[in-house]
Amino acid sequence: MNTEAKEAVVLTARREGVLVITLNRPYVRNAINQTVADAIDTALTLLETDPGLEVGVLTGAGGHFCSGMDLKAFPDEGVPRVKDRGLAGLTRAHRSKPLIAAVEGAAVAGGFELVLACDLITAADTAFFALPEVARGLIASEGGAIRLPARLPHHLAMEMLLTATALPAADAARHGLVNQLTGEGEALDAAMTLAGRIRAHSPQATRITRQVVDATRGLDDYTAFTVQDPLTEPVFATASAAEGTRAFRDKRSPAWSR
Repeated sequence: MNTEAKEAVVLTARREGVLVITLNRPYVRNAINQTVADAIDTALTLLETDPGLEVGVLTGAGGHFCSGMDLKAFPDEGVPRVKDRGLAGLTRAHRSKPLIAAVEGAAVAGGFELVLACDLITAADTAFFALPEVARGLIASEGGAIRLPARLPHHLAMEMLLTATALPAADAARHGLVNQLTGEGEALDAAMTLAGRIRAHSPQATRITRQVVDATRGLDDYTAFTVQDPLTEPVFATASAAEGTRAFRDKRSPAWSR
């Protein structure tokens, strides 16, 4: 039976300003083929363009996050990239809204690269991360070899990249790669809690803060301020800035315009 003919390979659900994006090929640990890549890209575009959505959560069905690129589809499809936005429309994309990875089980190869492209990470204590591309004659070229050495101690990152060694979620959390470690089956709930904490603050300030981090990464201080200031200066004259400071003065919660 062709399961994919009956079920969408990526599911989306709106939950109070949060878009939950679920990879839905559990029979192959949510491996990414071009159909999945295009569907994730569509969901991310919805998140970015819909003013009623402020935060995204990316997760996987069936107890695993994602096993990476579908190797069976690779000979015919190649790497499932979407235009200039990279693997699944995420790893090279320019985004303004926060995206949280909620990881259960395996986040491997391209699946781990999707995680590394997210802003925050929750993970079950039974989850694990790996970049085993060298074992398949491939390269972790969708952010793995670039981002991982900046997120973990250098020699640990190199061990993962060069020997295909997996990193348990508990060790990832100990090294600061995971924001919140949970029990099995609880990563999505933890991600939704984080999303709620983000949504408690100014949507505009949140988006601009994320853009500043993205735009200034790797720059020297002088250049970074030059890039940052045109993004941040207009924020100080907004209604959100006025409301936030008035709320502080009045000792009340801000009423953000959304």
